[in-house]
Amino acid sequence: MANVLDNLAADIYKAADVVGRELVGFIPSATINANGSERAAKGDNVRASFTRAATAVNVAESMTIPEGTDQTVDNKTLVISKARAVQIPYTGEDVRHLNNGIGFETVYGDQIKQAMRTLANEMEADLAAEAYTNASRAFGTAGTTPFGSNFSEVAELRQILVDNGMPSNDGQASMILGTLAGTNLRQLAQLQKANEAGGVDMLRQGVLLDLQGLMVKESAQVQSHTKGTGASYLVNDASHAIGDTVIAADGGTGTIIAGDVVTFNGDTNKYVVNTALAGGSFAIGAPGSRIALANDAAITVGNSYAANVAFHRTALEIAMRAPAVPDGGDTATDAMLIQDPFTGMVFEVRVYKGYRKTMIEVAASWGVKAWKPEHIAVLLG
Repeated sequence: MANVLDNLAADIYKAADVVGRELVGFIPSATINANGSERAAKGDNVRASFTRAATAVNVAESMTIPEGTDQTVDNKTLVISKARAVQIPYTGEDVRHLNNGIGFETVYGDQIKQAMRTLANEMEADLAAEAYTNASRAFGTAGTTPFGSNFSEVAELRQILVDNGMPSNDGQASMILGTLAGTNLRQLAQLQKANEAGGVDMLRQGVLLDLQGLMVKESAQVQSHTKGTGASYLVNDASHAIGDTVIAADGGTGTIIAGDVVTFNGDTNKYVVNTALAGGSFAIGAPGSRIALANDAAITVGNSYAANVAFHRTALEIAMRAPAVPDGGDTATDAMLIQDPFTGMVFEVRVYKGYRKTMIEVAASWGVKAWKPEHIAVLLG
């Protein structure tokens, strides 16, 4: 067993390849900031670059070439919030028994695949939570699965994003549905007819079709949001303007938490709370309120819901690194860094040997960040 990872190398790369292609929801729809040659500790900052919106100027004839406006590429920091591992111990007896059957490499190759799948599911869940709690607005009815009779909700969700300035024709916008919403969509008669759907992929393979400029995907990690206990709150400021994101509130009781969907008297829009009520105010997602809110306007906290989400790739990011190790290494006798070329996902496989026992560890570090709430919208379910 001196060369455990050498013997398992083919299975390890195959595991990363298989798991990478299973990711059909949030991970492949977000920006992936991955580096297979760099380690990170929990709490480390990872830099992400972005370009500010450009400013147009009037054309003015001149014999002198204009200086132009300096373009600034800014950096934002994304925190590595998790360092997680799946540990697979085995003994000499385990190996002996397996080699008398289908073989050690076969079984432990499958276990490594399952370990990567477990970590990937955690990443997917973290992205799902980050997305919906940092969205701009919502559409639909809380507690009612969308697409009950048609797919008109897609157009309404897309309108929110386009009104907020999201690029709509670059093929980078996705709508991630929970399995209940996905099932309803598959059962719509107009999408089961090849002549109306434009193909038979959904009817034959269950593949969700792109709709109205959104790549439609499905994830078992779509989050269920339980509303806060807030009730009877009123807007506490007569100077709120269009575009305000921080809303002063008073007069009520209970909590208003991130992810809650709130409405204001006189405004039909449904806003997603990004920052919980504290110190007499809470924050909704950019670009903020669509109308100037009146003082003492009633604030209603919507019901609990399943958070199907639509967003542009640039609105959401996940950073992946191999976990940190001490200078000079630890007691691992073998290690292998794996970066899937298809998704960019980074895993590390390490082997630790003890007394008549060995452990294979599959580990990853990651952090998630929603950069642009205005390019994220929730479809209530």
